Amino acid sequence: MTFQVYRKGSSSARKSPVVTIQKSGAISINEAGYKQLGEPRFVQLLHDADERLIALNPTEETDLDGYAVRRQNASKGTGPAVISAGNFASDCGVDTHQARRWAPELIDGMLVVDLKVEGVIVISNRERGRLAREGGGGTQ
Repeated sequence: MTFQVYRKGSSSARKSPVVTIQKSGAISINEAGYKQLGEPRFVQLLHDADERLIALNPTEETDLDGYAVRRQNASKGTGPAVISAGNFASDCGVDTHQARRWAPELIDGMLVVDLKVEGVIVISNRERGRLAREGGGGTQ
């Protein structure tokens, strides 16, 4: 047999757009979603309370309601795009006790997340290690 070691980070980046709302309320968008959105430097955050939808809409730096988008690795301009949105998540009633991930839909140039669909719980590597030490697994 000719097994080879699988190197972390060697797989191609996820090709489907993904939006994650972190425990802090920050919103992160994977590379595919950020490209689909047009790689904006600023976004508006929209909320439809009746339909339980949130949306990210590209906007300009001059928009007083615009939120800055930064790359997780700002020096290289790589990694997920992150929006500090703690107040938005809280004011819109988004449960942030656990980070959750959704597959958004591109509608009219906006990434739209349907909060009626239960997002996939995201467990950080740090939390996964803690759960493993405590015998709780952590397989997500």
